[in-house]
Amino acid sequence: MAISKELLDILACPKCKGDIRLNEEQNGLICDNCKLLYEIKDDIPIMLIDEAGPLT
Repeated sequence: MAISKELLDILACPKCKGDIRLNEEQNGLICDNCKLLYEIKDDIPIMLIDEAGPLT
């Protein structure tokens, strides 16, 4: 099950409070401002700064 459009509309990057977007694989959320990837595990976005990985 993919992340709904409604959820994406209300989620924001916890670091900069900016917009996030779904990555192409639909297994993570990307913040272009911070260059971070927040993983999605079991259909739940893990929106913790310490758990985010850098974009490659």
